[in-house]
Amino acid sequence: MAGRGCSCTPGHLNEDNARFLLLAALILLYLLGGAAVFSALELAHERQAKQRWEERLANFSRSHNLSREELRGFLRHYEEATRAGIRMDNVRPRWDFTGAFYFVGTVVSTIGFGMTTPATVGGKIFLIFYGLIGCASTILFFNLFLERLITVIAYIMRSCHQRQLQRRGALAQDSLKAPGKREPDSLAGWKPSVYYVMLILCSASVLISCGASALYASMEGWSYFDSLYFCFVAFSTIGFGDLVSSQNAQYDSQGLYRLANFIFILMGVCCLYSLFNVISILIKQSVNWILRKVDGGCFRQCQRRLLQSRRNAVMPGSVRNRCNISIETDGVMESDTEGRRLSGEMISMKDSNKVALAILQKQLSEMANGGPHQASSLSQEDEFSGGIGAFAIMNNRLAETSGDR
Repeated sequence: MAGRGCSCTPGHLNEDNARFLLLAALILLYLLGGAAVFSALELAHERQAKQRWEERLANFSRSHNLSREELRGFLRHYEEATRAGIRMDNVRPRWDFTGAFYFVGTVVSTIGFGMTTPATVGGKIFLIFYGLIGCASTILFFNLFLERLITVIAYIMRSCHQRQLQRRGALAQDSLKAPGKREPDSLAGWKPSVYYVMLILCSASVLISCGASALYASMEGWSYFDSLYFCFVAFSTIGFGDLVSSQNAQYDSQGLYRLANFIFILMGVCCLYSLFNVISILIKQSVNWILRKVDGGCFRQCQRRLLQSRRNAVMPGSVRNRCNISIETDGVMESDTEGRRLSGEMISMKDSNKVALAILQKQLSEMANGGPHQASSLSQEDEFSGGIGAFAIMNNRLAETSGDR
């Protein structure tokens, strides 16, 4: 394993810290760019809407002989009623059992539309403790869903790959007749690519969003584009609250529509959550690519300094080992992989300062999985390695997350 960090400078960064700082900087740039774009798109519309509102307010005040202060006070009362769930249109009750069930669903899924919020002190206190357990349980459910979804996709793609090998004659007929025998290396080491998995999840998310948008356009009276917008906002758990489904008092086939709305939101949130985690692998690969480029520049700079000083006769190969910022996943023997992934990163036992951290992560992983792992009970090819979180679930399942890459 190459040295972690550039040792030719006094305050060098290791791989994990360099990746973290680079990702933080990229996210900051992404936020600044997004703010600039949205400001350019929406600021003019906001000013126009404010100007129209001031003109309407002045005209209404003159025509009804009302002072601006009295009219604004009345509008503040209306805003308070709106926050309490009172609308001018005929809407469903917010705090009957079905309305409360819709509310707690938005809480534990972290969607949080905002159209319903607790107004009493008791409700706010209960929400804190209820959301603490509910959100944690839902995140666990999403991770378990991701685990099973990746397993099914990997199994289907593996079967398709096996059929392709059969057509090409890469698999021997005797290995097919004896399922207990080990498969050839061409199939045993094969894993699905993260790009194909991302394409499958993206297609599933688009299909669910299109089907849900057709339903919302017909039942809610929204345009199809607004329905697609609502689907992304809801499925991604952003939950602005400007559009909220199933809020009218009456619908045609109301029970069936509310059931379909619940199923669409559940399926959409699960698929989009899985898609986000797969995309995060690609983002991590991009960050690693940037670190590789920085690594090359660091190596050349260190080599130039060492050659100019001529204090020690050092071969370029050893300089590279000292200066290299490694972004590859640390290699560990298969027998040591169990219980050593907490955040999806393999821990190198060659680094003496990380031995204690590896032991702690192994203990946490064993506690989370109900005890030490038995190497003979689960096969590495059929089950996930120990670990916690979405990265640990996908680690060594996709070709781009294998430990030997």
